[in-house]
Amino acid sequence: MEASHPEDSEAAFVAELTAHQMPLQLYVRSLLPGDPASADVAQQINATIWKKRSDYRLGTNFRAWAFAIARFEVLTYRKKQAAERHLQFTDELETVISQEIVDRVDDVQQRHEALQECLKSLKPADRELLMHRYAETGTLSEFARKVDRSVGGLKVTLHRLRTALLSCIERRLSADEVSA
Repeated sequence: MEASHPEDSEAAFVAELTAHQMPLQLYVRSLLPGDPASADVAQQINATIWKKRSDYRLGTNFRAWAFAIARFEVLTYRKKQAAERHLQFTDELETVISQEIVDRVDDVQQRHEALQECLKSLKPADRELLMHRYAETGTLSEFARKVDRSVGGLKVTLHRLRTALLSCIERRLSADEVSA
């Protein structure tokens, strides 16, 4: 990691690492589907990336570098767990699966960014309804009482919002493809 000032290069590295947290976590979860240790493996990957930060050269592809580290950490984890595993992949199949997952992580990241932009275009009350439904633990009945609406009306609104968000996301992704 070269830069004129060590503080600048470290700040740039931290920014890259922070920006790639969600794709790294998705990548690890997809390589270890259903494994409750995937969060621990992701933490180990972050620790390894941090230890190897002096190997990274600013301006190069951070994502490719970090995903390579992640893949080796997952392989190391799998070797440690080999005695408990019932299904074993050949190295060739694992390479194919790994590349396919990398491609899908890009798609998920783009969809997530499009969703964030589409959510910004909604009315605050609609965003509040969606956040309550998908990010909080309360029931729809409780929320209906809170906002003085019927549960049936909220279900109709949720359906309308999901449809509108899907259309918005698809438009944004299509526009991105055309401009690329």
